[in-house]
Amino acid sequence: MPIHRRSRPCFAALFAAAFAVAAFAQPTMAQEPTGAAPTTPLAPLKPEHPEAAKPHHRGPRAPEGASGAQPVLLGQYGAWGAYTASPGGKKVCFALAKPASSETNPPNRPRDPSYMFISSRPADKVRNEVSIIIGYKFRPNSEATAEVGATTFALYTEKDGAWIKNSAEEAHMVEAMRAGEKAVVKGVSSHGTHTTDTFSLKGLAEALDRADQECK
Repeated sequence: MPIHRRSRPCFAALFAAAFAVAAFAQPTMAQEPTGAAPTTPLAPLKPEHPEAAKPHHRGPRAPEGASGAQPVLLGQYGAWGAYTASPGGKKVCFALAKPASSETNPPNRPRDPSYMFISSRPADKVRNEVSIIIGYKFRPNSEATAEVGATTFALYTEKDGAWIKNSAEEAHMVEAMRAGEKAVVKGVSSHGTHTTDTFSLKGLAEALDRADQECK
């Protein structure tokens, strides 16, 4: 059963006002941290699910102009970077990747960059929360999906964000991604464009381990 989220997304405060990632390196070994990553967005806070039944606090959103919101790169592991930031003074650690490939149907429809996050916020007792910025506004009241191996996870959507619909499956999804090769995210835009984003999972386990070290 989906879990109720009291916090609402603050896209302007947490990531819409942040910057688009220019590119990710794809090394086979972890890179040394390079300090500030000024072009890295923050993960969106999970909004209240419309079918929610059980109250559970996911933490307040950061205020406009919150200090510490600029993420710092901890290390790059394959396709995934490990980052930390402190929007509103609350520490968040996350793994972040761009898709290895993206397709639209009809073809070649323009869209902003897409990102997948797995985030932990110790102050809010949130660990390994999966979220996606898709690069366009989803069709209202539509669902998206994330396929990891033979398992498909339903995602609910709001604006340009997507989160796992059944929170009880979130840990299963993260473990499947740790052991998997790719995650395929599918959604439909407000204009009816169907998208398929394929994320490589190379380096995810190492990036999550590094992020977990920072947010114990």
